[in-house]
Amino acid sequence: MADARTPASLLEAARALLSKSVAPYSRFRVAALLEAADATTHPGVNVESASFGLSMCAERNALFGALSRGASRFRRLALVSESLRPVLPCGACRQVLLEHAPDLTLVLERADGSPEELRLADLLPRPFSDFRSTA
Repeated sequence: MADARTPASLLEAARALLSKSVAPYSRFRVAALLEAADATTHPGVNVESASFGLSMCAERNALFGALSRGASRFRRLALVSESLRPVLPCGACRQVLLEHAPDLTLVLERADGSPEELRLADLLPRPFSDFRSTA
């Protein structure tokens, strides 16, 4: 397995993606960098639509791109915005990320630029899961 990047270097790489965000309505640009178990990284940015429900968050864009490229095991997701506070995944992103990466660690950027690490499972302790009958 390749060496993992430091949390700070993951944030730096995610920050470099912010200019690719497409946020003409909210002007709230978000970028994500998803790190797979083999240390490869998968970028994502938020992309907005005039029909707001059709917009896509950076986190899901990173995950869906990674899955479409054949990645299947993930360990960290760096998430940045231009906000002074750490940006957190929305509820939909939390659910989808947990389905594909239940042990994922979020690497967030504090106001001073330093990294903060948080387990995704702590943000969504009781996710929707398999509802097939066991009877």
